[in-house]
Amino acid sequence: MSIGTPEPLDRERAHLTASRTALRAMRADAESLDIRDVTANWVNAQVLQQQIEQRIEALADLAHTPLFFGRLDYLHAPGADQAAGASGGAARSASGGGGGGRREGERFYIGRRHVHDADGDPMVIDWRAPVSQPFYRASRKDPMDIGLRRRFGYTGGQLTAYEDEHLTDPAEADTTSKLLQSEIERPRVGPMRDIVATIQPEQDEIVRAGIGGTVCVQGAPGTGKTAVGLHRVAYLLYAHRERLARTGTLVVGPNRSFLHYIEQVLPALGELHVKQATVDDLVAHVEVRATDTARAACLKGDIRMAEVLRRAVRSGITTPTEPVVVVRGSRRWRIPAYELEDIITELKERDIRYGAAADALPQRVAHAVLTRMEAAGEAPDDRVQDAVARSQPVKAAAKAMWPPVDPAKIVLRLLSEPEFLARCADGLLSADEQKEILWAKPGRGVKSAPWSAADAVLIDEAMDLVRRTPSLGHVVLDEAQDLSPMQYRAVGRRCTTGSATVLGDIAQGTTPWATASWQEALAHLGKPEAAVEELTRGFRVPREVIAYASRLLPAIAPDLAPATSVRESPGDLRVRAVAPEELTAAVIAACRESLEREGSIGLIAADARIPALAGALTEAGLPCLSPGEETSEQARLTLVPASLAKGLEYDYVVLDEPSAVVDGEPDVRTGLRRLYVALTRAVSGLIVVHAAALPGELTLSA
Repeated sequence: MSIGTPEPLDRERAHLTASRTALRAMRADAESLDIRDVTANWVNAQVLQQQIEQRIEALADLAHTPLFFGRLDYLHAPGADQAAGASGGAARSASGGGGGGRREGERFYIGRRHVHDADGDPMVIDWRAPVSQPFYRASRKDPMDIGLRRRFGYTGGQLTAYEDEHLTDPAEADTTSKLLQSEIERPRVGPMRDIVATIQPEQDEIVRAGIGGTVCVQGAPGTGKTAVGLHRVAYLLYAHRERLARTGTLVVGPNRSFLHYIEQVLPALGELHVKQATVDDLVAHVEVRATDTARAACLKGDIRMAEVLRRAVRSGITTPTEPVVVVRGSRRWRIPAYELEDIITELKERDIRYGAAADALPQRVAHAVLTRMEAAGEAPDDRVQDAVARSQPVKAAAKAMWPPVDPAKIVLRLLSEPEFLARCADGLLSADEQKEILWAKPGRGVKSAPWSAADAVLIDEAMDLVRRTPSLGHVVLDEAQDLSPMQYRAVGRRCTTGSATVLGDIAQGTTPWATASWQEALAHLGKPEAAVEELTRGFRVPREVIAYASRLLPAIAPDLAPATSVRESPGDLRVRAVAPEELTAAVIAACRESLEREGSIGLIAADARIPALAGALTEAGLPCLSPGEETSEQARLTLVPASLAKGLEYDYVVLDEPSAVVDGEPDVRTGLRRLYVALTRAVSGLIVVHAAALPGELTLSA
């Protein structure tokens, strides 16, 4: 490993300046496009104009975001497949001339987006291109035809340093990149950043996995699983843009605070139009105005409810007792009840969606009429069958046998009518379980009913039983360990014909219905064949902190291997015992101490302690933000309820009274998992302040 000297640094700065000039020229070219004479109609013109505007937006030069962060010097010219990915059809050296450039040892600058000069020669290569892959995966053991890998260091958007690795030089020592370590440990203020400059080989394998299969990532705290999932979306949009433009992509997160925290990652990578939502957003078919008990929520999220709903949706299907008589001209055609019953039985056994069967039933009855007409010597065609299917006798009979279903009204009946629930849940839910999920005071209609978040998921299930939910091309599901089986099904419906990236950590499951294993969760999602990848090497959480938190693993997730960390930060973990009357003052003092350091600070506490701490911070003159509000140099302290801490990270964390975090949950195991989450939000330092005794697991040696 060698550190850069001034003369090459000047040349690299000149290339950065030239690249920024080329990017501005690319944007100016897009802005100057005149489409008035190239579109056939106003609809095409609007579509094309929108595409141009998106292109202009994507070509924005972000002053504080490095345009490139690395350089690869190949020993030989890359293969045709790699070269095509470098410049959309031709690979030319970023420092060589046109007409193919240097063929003996191509040089490529790796950055967040592709930049080319006026001749079309690449000056910066998109990190997702095949030719960029060795930047993340090349090693001395497998140099991947790379002679030199150069990393760049920046300060405020200005190139200030570089560091070289000569991967084929046996004399050069194999040491950790100081620039890479510095970038990983850089203090953070504001929303989550991309990790495009620091992606590790095991992360890159997941990022570049093919679109054809679903990938599940079990990731310990600080291993970058969320960032991996977001970069995977960016990679898939690069590699399969046309396909995903048609089918769509979606990122599903646990709450609005989390989505706000990650919302700048994809735009920084040039992907501006990926939708983000919570599970509650996906199933927002009714207004949620009530909260279930933990037991009721668990039961409503239980996989058994899928069959209860299926029975409820089909409960109105009746066996015909009268024939259908259709008059055509002077003839009467009669379909007896037993034949109608056969049609109903066949449709039920095919188990197609209720609405599709309702659409098919009149056509099946009409086909039976046409069969009789043909047997009598007539020659009816498809138009006759359609006319018979639309005739009043057939429509009335079909509606009686297979009546229309309103999904919300069906769920309303289930939750408010004990007799109906008992029929649909017979053999599935006990009498006590049925009583638990029934509303105490049901509303008179859909709009006035006391819907809960779990009820909305049930309505979504019923809607899919009636009509198929449209499928997207790819869905990223983060913090997936906290979903119920019915919530997994709701997300799975959005990617039945597409793929998914599932991210989570079994040890951080803090809902009463949290999944016990990824195999079980993936089965509910409808992706049982998905590969499960495990990330255990942490990059953000200091080694002492993750070792301290990992003392909880035997109690909360005994099958998981403890995470390791590449960071050694002695003194970054401090545990302070104080008298009960001194607790709040000690927490405020710890916040002041943390604010003296660079970066963001999170004060995490049990939800019940938040009002008291908010008042104490105000009295102490320390302004604080709520989760989801963007930190800045002027406001770096965020007061975080433990229930909202998942997925968030802060440079320094002050954890108030761990025992209160545990006691705030319905059971000890869930409480210890919530504590594990709170302990692992720090990326530089953690101060634990407590008056009550610590949970026994934390007092044991690591």
